[in-house]
Amino acid sequence: MKKLATDITNLLSILCLTLGVAFTQTTTVKGVITDTKSGETLPYVNVQVVGTNIGSTSDAEGRYSLTVPANKSVIRFTYIGYLSIDKNVTPGIAQTINIKMAVDALQLKEVTVRGKTSRYRNKDNPAVQLIREVIEHKEQNQMAANDYVEYEQYEKIALSLSNLSDSFKERRIFRNYQFLFVNQDSTGMGGKNLLPAYMQEKLSKVYFRKNPYTKKQWVEADRKAEFDSKFIDNDGLNAYFRRLYEDVDIYKNDISIATNLLLSPIANTAPTFYKFFIRDTVKTQTPWLIELGFVPRNKTDMLFEGKLFVTLDGNYSVQNAYLTVNKEINLNFMRDLEAKLEFEKGTDGRYHPAKTTLGMEFALGDKSGGLYGQRVVNFKNFTINQVRPDSVYKGPAQENVAALLAVNKGETYWNNVRHLPLERLERNIYRNVDTLQTIPSFRRTMDVATLLLAGYKSFGLVEVGPVNTFYSFNPVEGFRLRFGGRTTTDLSNRYFFETYAAYGFKDEKWKYFLSGTYSLNNKSVYQFPFHYIRASFQRDTKIPGQDLQFVQEDNFLLSFKRGDNNRWLYNEIFKLEYIRELANHFSYRVGFTQWNQSPAGILRYETVDNEGNVQSVPQLKNTELSLELRYAPNEQFYQGKLYRTPLINRSPIFTLRYNVGVKGFLSGQNNYHNITANIAKRFYFSQYGYADVTTEGGYIAGKNIPFPLLMIHRANQTYAYQLNSYNLMNFLEFVSDHYASVDVQYYFNGFIFNKIPLLKKLKLREVVSLKALVGGLRDENNPNKQTSVFRFPVDEQDKSISYSLGRTPYVEGSVGIANIFKLLRLDLVKRFNYLNHPGVSEWGIRARFRVDF
Repeated sequence: MKKLATDITNLLSILCLTLGVAFTQTTTVKGVITDTKSGETLPYVNVQVVGTNIGSTSDAEGRYSLTVPANKSVIRFTYIGYLSIDKNVTPGIAQTINIKMAVDALQLKEVTVRGKTSRYRNKDNPAVQLIREVIEHKEQNQMAANDYVEYEQYEKIALSLSNLSDSFKERRIFRNYQFLFVNQDSTGMGGKNLLPAYMQEKLSKVYFRKNPYTKKQWVEADRKAEFDSKFIDNDGLNAYFRRLYEDVDIYKNDISIATNLLLSPIANTAPTFYKFFIRDTVKTQTPWLIELGFVPRNKTDMLFEGKLFVTLDGNYSVQNAYLTVNKEINLNFMRDLEAKLEFEKGTDGRYHPAKTTLGMEFALGDKSGGLYGQRVVNFKNFTINQVRPDSVYKGPAQENVAALLAVNKGETYWNNVRHLPLERLERNIYRNVDTLQTIPSFRRTMDVATLLLAGYKSFGLVEVGPVNTFYSFNPVEGFRLRFGGRTTTDLSNRYFFETYAAYGFKDEKWKYFLSGTYSLNNKSVYQFPFHYIRASFQRDTKIPGQDLQFVQEDNFLLSFKRGDNNRWLYNEIFKLEYIRELANHFSYRVGFTQWNQSPAGILRYETVDNEGNVQSVPQLKNTELSLELRYAPNEQFYQGKLYRTPLINRSPIFTLRYNVGVKGFLSGQNNYHNITANIAKRFYFSQYGYADVTTEGGYIAGKNIPFPLLMIHRANQTYAYQLNSYNLMNFLEFVSDHYASVDVQYYFNGFIFNKIPLLKKLKLREVVSLKALVGGLRDENNPNKQTSVFRFPVDEQDKSISYSLGRTPYVEGSVGIANIFKLLRLDLVKRFNYLNHPGVSEWGIRARFRVDF
């Protein structure tokens, strides 16, 4: 009897254990959801366990995954416009259930009041019909539909180092500074540990006038966390972040994201590039809203995915929008993106912007540390069609004009005017950034970074550099060493001095440079806007016709050149310059230059008399006055230690230069007038990429002008692709006294490669270029027809290596692949004519480092 009781007890225990396991066991179900007739995948389908609150949705590709409790066996699939489906699940077995959903014609008709559709296509598709209504009503729903609009705008941008590991946080250098870090939900954008790094707030009053078109943003207060100016250009950093986090205006055809343009889901061509799906009808408010989902047809194209809420009041306004991007999009370093747009109905019956939030995280990898930034713009106090005096709208043509009286104000002021309270991440960022810069190890890190990136090492009153010029070599100087530096604002805000000395071990000559600058606005001469006087003297070498952008001529990497590179100059140049920039980015430069040129290497200055005798000229002396006018509306740039790095936008840049040679003044030997004009502009073509176009022309008036004073066209004999030079032209190959040129660089941004399955995962981008040059040389300046001027340089066989352009223009073009490893552009360059010149190449491969988003 005792044994029977024991057996019953064991049996009950096993039964209870089995039932317990059965009731705690779950089942994983996954699959793909498609349209029955078309086979198209359906995104954002609701998947729910019947009888519970457990559910999920399919992703942009129609894939879903769901965990079902063991005591439930039915899951339901629902999608606006389609018949719902129930499916039985076998408990305890992981399984794949693919679903085909059929259109519910009656439900579609109720939701859209536009008919029905049987498969995904643009024709007769109610979702596409709805988005076309939105597009058709865009003009009436934009701010420009009113004659006058004004409102108050508050914006803030905060950036943090993101997704930092616990080991990074616990490093010894941060042991006493744990308060700098902010913990965040690891599932949120930005990761677990954040280190706040930057913050800016701005309060503005914006005035819009339709005719003539004017939009003025008068800044009432501006506040930002600033770094030590020895390391960082704070104004440039601010401009760069504003370029990355620009305004998100869904009513524009293209939206700027991290310097790239993404097609708006309500652009005129949106139905060509997007798929649209009706997801839901919101009847809890007036007017009713349609939730409209959208995904890119090609996941790697510059497109968004997300959802819109469209009003069903006949205006088809966007009331809310959520934008993100596919993980496979051809954007560099973009780990995540979220944009939320909110609109409110105004007194005029239209929906005006209420709040825009743009968050982006950049990183080198999925799990590495990154940079998380969020820009929030809030709008209020809209006034419609209130006429203001013309003085409100007058001034520079740019849209964002900072009022001169906008200054940093105290915490009490900001607490009163701030539209939105600061988030936990932002509350102490101003104080923390100041504290961060007191950490010796942080300052050492910034010091090293400045040395590596900008080339200068600061020692307080002076800084030494640039380091990439300390060593180089060339055929004339041989092994060349250089050492130099300049003063900093720690010495003075008014006076700046710069110098270097270099020595060539082959020519055994010293070269040097000295300059002194006086700032007329008591600002650094590297801070916008410039206003200073500078005097300098330089004795150094130069390659005739080499004109580099954003790089020093004696940079070590440029020591490697193709072909003959043995015709140089020794220059002794004294310059006196006055430079002034205005707040509207108009600038002018007035200069005086006196220089002596001596040929170096195998270059010779020679004339030929009437009897054919060659006479050597040891030196060319010249005195020149110059004027340069430049206008760059809406220009954005980052001011580095040496150069301004432009942040190119839609606005053109105009440059006009006038140089006049003065004979007889300070040993000047020539009279001439040299005028050149240059226009550069970027053109955007939405999904088809963009083009940078530069046109230039020049004319030199005068007689018997030696070729070193004429236009020696910019040539390139390095293996680097140079944007403003002719990459298969040899130094000194072409000389003109009148010319015109065009340079087109067309970037497709991956539009073609994104369509090729084997290539699109590499995120490569296509680029093509065309450079054309026409010009000539009048007889009075042509050494082949005028013996009194310097004859053109010759080779070892006494044959000329320099030419004037004939009726045929010089043309070269290239096709290239950009974004190789996210930083390299490689071009195959072809030269189309003048191939009979000695030492030229018809084909060449050139590389260029280009880091872009």
